[in-house]
Amino acid sequence: MNEQEILQQKLASLRSEHRDLDDVIARIGEQAPFDQLQIQRLKKRKLLLKDQIARLESRLLPDIIA
Repeated sequence: MNEQEILQQKLASLRSEHRDLDDVIARIGEQAPFDQLQIQRLKKRKLLLKDQIARLESRLLPDIIA
């Protein structure tokens, strides 16, 4: 497996985790007495994942010289 394929797999994994966090946050928010601290932590984790996804995507895209 080359580096490109490894990065693609990692990217897919991060995107999946990001979507899962969306679902978890939505479910927790629907409950009447919800834990605001837990939601904040999940949102922070989601933001970190988004940053990692963006970094991996930029590594996968070739540099274009304009």
